[in-house]
Amino acid sequence: MSQLTRSLGGALGAAEAGQRVLLQGWVDRRRDHGGVLFVDLRDRAGIIQVVFNPETQPPAHQVADAFRLEYVVEVEGEVRRRPADAVNPDMPTGGVEVVADSARVLSASRTPPFPINEETTVDERIRLKYRYLDLRRGRMQRNLRLRHAANKTIRDYMDENGFLEVETPILYKTTPEGARDFLVPSRLHPGEFYALPQSPQTLKQLLMIAGVERYYQIARCFRDEDLRADRQLEFTQLDFEISFTSQDEIFALMEPMFARLWKLIGAELRTPFDRITYRDAMARYGSDKPDRRIGMEIADLSDVFRESGFKVFSGAVAGGGVVRGLAVPGGASQPRREIDAWVDYARGLGARGLAWLPVTADPSGPVANNTTIEERGAAVAKTGAADGDVIIFAAGAEKEAATLLGFLRLEVARRLGIKPDREWDMFWVTEFPMFEWNETEQRADAMHHPFTRPYDEDLPLLETDPLKVRSIAYDIVCNGLELSSGSLRIHDSEVQSRVFAAIGISAEDAQARFGFFLEALQYGTPPHGGFAPGIDRIVRLLCGEDDIRQVIAFPKTQQGQDLMAATPSPASREQLAELGVALLPQPTPSGGAQGA
Repeated sequence: MSQLTRSLGGALGAAEAGQRVLLQGWVDRRRDHGGVLFVDLRDRAGIIQVVFNPETQPPAHQVADAFRLEYVVEVEGEVRRRPADAVNPDMPTGGVEVVADSARVLSASRTPPFPINEETTVDERIRLKYRYLDLRRGRMQRNLRLRHAANKTIRDYMDENGFLEVETPILYKTTPEGARDFLVPSRLHPGEFYALPQSPQTLKQLLMIAGVERYYQIARCFRDEDLRADRQLEFTQLDFEISFTSQDEIFALMEPMFARLWKLIGAELRTPFDRITYRDAMARYGSDKPDRRIGMEIADLSDVFRESGFKVFSGAVAGGGVVRGLAVPGGASQPRREIDAWVDYARGLGARGLAWLPVTADPSGPVANNTTIEERGAAVAKTGAADGDVIIFAAGAEKEAATLLGFLRLEVARRLGIKPDREWDMFWVTEFPMFEWNETEQRADAMHHPFTRPYDEDLPLLETDPLKVRSIAYDIVCNGLELSSGSLRIHDSEVQSRVFAAIGISAEDAQARFGFFLEALQYGTPPHGGFAPGIDRIVRLLCGEDDIRQVIAFPKTQQGQDLMAATPSPASREQLAELGVALLPQPTPSGGAQGA
């Protein structure tokens, strides 16, 4: 008799035929064919069929007869090739099976709340409540393995390129990253708080001052913000920083790494990646993270309608605004209810309505009735519209018009089933504005973060016209999803103070919040820059998932809850007292207040 070997059933193949193996795993399926039991045994490598014959091995068959779905079992037996008519080409192990000669139950299981052996649609709240069961499913196991492979690929690549992995603190200090901080009260210093890092931004810059020169970390980050498909309260990013670098050097470093990651799924990325400026992206696509694969570029039609008799358009231009348009392929053949759906969508985005023009021999509608043949011809030429298309227009302030059409092009493409012209489109967006206007507080905010380096030629504008200042910031975008932001950083204490002042941080406040950092910048800071690709988002794309919750082992819901562990949860009075924390009364739905 051959030697017994502990094996992964899901990894067995013809090469192991004739070997005796010890298998351990979960019962995935169980079938009784005339007394012979066929059990699909699942482990981390996959599934293998195990045969229990009552005539040749009655004790093993008797044990297996008690097997139920999701029981944890142990089986000993011999690997043999399946008969030709029993080969299952849909299973990686479909050419072999294990003939069992002994078996035992290691752990019984209750009936699961949803089928684990089927890719059925299950309410996400149920899946997240029983996440440990959800993770047993083949889809989730594949996602976790691919995430592991991506992390290993990243680490190997960074090691090959001379980076030093350095861990930075989780309990740290608040930084202006554009989202709310998670605060942690200090027991040893009552009334004082740590902040969980939104990113290791100042810490990695301090490492550059420290002479590390090439730092990286697969970092956990925390942002108390509203959740979407591509966001979680806690997330993981590849965080890195380089001294004595340039934007071009960072691009040249990152592109081969992304190409290597995409090879994990057998895809070839075209390098070098395209580059497009922020202004060009907004003008052509109405978004700083456009999906360029669906075409329908936006055209500036302001000059066409500047003197138009159609006051909706000419009035917008006269008021300092713009007229923009895009052509929808085949839109003229769509039923009116479809056009009405576009109008309703635009109104849902805050537009008062939506102007549109069918490109036909005899067009009708407000635009056709109030514009000249010449104006319509020029609009057709600039948008690249063909016969049978529809041109949709937005008129008003430049940013609002661009953003409206940016959302509309995606929605219309989705509704009409317009297919991408290629599978992967990876590119850089550069030259972001340093600041954006905060209407609520009537001041400038940093678009990326206030440690981003402005272009040298724009420095004089910091005090006189900050909204015209460009930053040496860059994003990498894939298929309409922002994977990462990065920038060259400010390495001069005076410039850093000027940027703080531009976003309303006084000298006193800057000293209180960032005095340590401003001081550090005065001790010989090398020029430096970095990047922080979101690993959750990368793996989401590699796995072909719609949201990042499917590639995170234990994610939160869109309400920020862990349904499995029932968190967040109240703290005891004793815990709060020890921390010196008192809870304020919370408003009731009726407008009153209740104590905590």
